[in-house]
Amino acid sequence: MLTPRQLFLRHQAQTSDFPLLLEIERAEGVYMYDTAGRRILDLISGIGVSNVGHRHPRVVQAIKDQADKYLHLMVYGELVQAPPAELAYALHQTLPAHLDSVYFTNSGAEAIEGALKLAKRHTGRTELISCHNAYHGSTHGALSITGSEGFKNSYRPLLPDVRHIHFNEPADLALITERTAAVVVETVQGEAGVRVPEPGYLPALRRRCHEVGALLILDEIQCGFGRTGSFWAFEQFDVTPDILVCAKGMGGGMPIGAFISSQEIMAGFKTNPILGHCTTFGGHPVSCAASLATLRVIQEENLLAGVHEKAALFRRLLQHPAIRAVRGHGLLLAVEFDSFAVLKPIIDHALAHEGILTDWFLFCDNSLRIAPPLTISVSEIEEACAALLRSVDACA
Repeated sequence: MLTPRQLFLRHQAQTSDFPLLLEIERAEGVYMYDTAGRRILDLISGIGVSNVGHRHPRVVQAIKDQADKYLHLMVYGELVQAPPAELAYALHQTLPAHLDSVYFTNSGAEAIEGALKLAKRHTGRTELISCHNAYHGSTHGALSITGSEGFKNSYRPLLPDVRHIHFNEPADLALITERTAAVVVETVQGEAGVRVPEPGYLPALRRRCHEVGALLILDEIQCGFGRTGSFWAFEQFDVTPDILVCAKGMGGGMPIGAFISSQEIMAGFKTNPILGHCTTFGGHPVSCAASLATLRVIQEENLLAGVHEKAALFRRLLQHPAIRAVRGHGLLLAVEFDSFAVLKPIIDHALAHEGILTDWFLFCDNSLRIAPPLTISVSEIEEACAALLRSVDACA
């Protein structure tokens, strides 16, 4: 009989030659436990997913309650089902009034695909603009606007008429013209190594889009659902989008994404052609029930209140001659070292010897990712930072 590890390596498609190969038996809060009972502190939340921690009791109960009623019934948008309808309303309540129509997907990349189609349909234009070093997903359309040529070359041809600008560079806004259907930006850039917008940059981008009739799409797949200290990151930057994209942290561990716009813009999917955007499993009732529970946990357990204080504690504790900088916004932080050659042994040591799981960034491989569940406690932060510093001492 083959072990799960053997089955994983033999039959489950791989995305690199060096998977972590941790075999996890259970997870709870900020911890995962392997089959030997070893406790691993998760500092990356499954890459921004477990914002309310692993297996939050209210999320688990919502999943169980919905599973006792019904699972998938029909393709998207045909039957009235309480979980997606109630979640759409709850999301609208967190947003500016014009963002009142929610289209549910299964993932962030799918939500990006829908948002790109919607922008082209509404404007009748073809040009799409995104930022250098942006990451928006791995499907063909999302990959087309991802801002790293190294990730794209092997899959060309991709979408035509895509242009990239530099994040935080006001001069590049002149490249947005009457040809532009949409500008897609991460409110806080993630895989670029956590790059925060400079004061006035996003409002200037908003104004330029309005001037030329382009739509502004904000990608909050990684920085939404409380990650930066407000429910939506854009709330802190004096800007509102025409289309908002979210996923990752919104499901409490279940697969779900969404793109959100106005009734007027979203109506473009109803005609010419009918069913202008379709999905079988988008708005799955179990995922929507889990997402609504996640939203309520963030609100009712007041998880936003401690985000900036916890981030400040990470910054205060992570002091070392080998650490060149700590960047970030809320509990999305990048700890910068001289190079990947310096960083990678630290990450490996932290996991193997300290039970700390972290990572680097796709387009900033000299920086260590810190994005723990928002539920992480002060004592757990102190434990994690002490372990990371021991790893730095051992390797740097």
